[in-house]
Amino acid sequence: MSRIYLIRHGKPAASWGEADEDPGLDATGQAQAEAARDHLLGLPADQRPSRVVSSPLRRCRETAQPTADALGVEVEIDASVGEIPTPGDLSAEDRPGWLREVFQGQWKDAKGDLDYEAWRRNVASSLLSRGGTAVFSHYVAINAVMSLLAEDPRVLVFRPDHASVSTLETDGHILTLVARGPEASTGVL
Repeated sequence: MSRIYLIRHGKPAASWGEADEDPGLDATGQAQAEAARDHLLGLPADQRPSRVVSSPLRRCRETAQPTADALGVEVEIDASVGEIPTPGDLSAEDRPGWLREVFQGQWKDAKGDLDYEAWRRNVASSLLSRGGTAVFSHYVAINAVMSLLAEDPRVLVFRPDHASVSTLETDGHILTLVARGPEASTGVL
């Protein structure tokens, strides 16, 4: 089995639902990115990641960069660990309400122009071949993985703090939860 570290991005400079749809990190988020790097580099050598993967969004890329720099690798961008796709007919100001509604239910009931059960499975399956990797992702994508591993149909099963590091293992066929990262209250709900 090989370890995968699933990390939520650091604190962004703007909250979700605000004007900037792709904010970078604020000063706290930058410090959190450095703390995530230090945590990963402090692991025993045989458990330390050798690759860094990030969602395409700026807050994830900026959280991933200190780890990539320290490891001497490039950040690999992968949309499959990106943010949950918003229905195409929703405006930016309607997204927070839609997301709040999604959080209250189950994956099968999420309304939109996408099969969110399939999206959830795709996020988790994208990790199967990522042993030895630090994966920087989002609150909902991390919940997609955690709910699937727990065989829990609810969307919201875990409240990862900013830069929270959860540990998974994979043999290339099966994904297993080793430890959830720290949870915190969040502005999402």
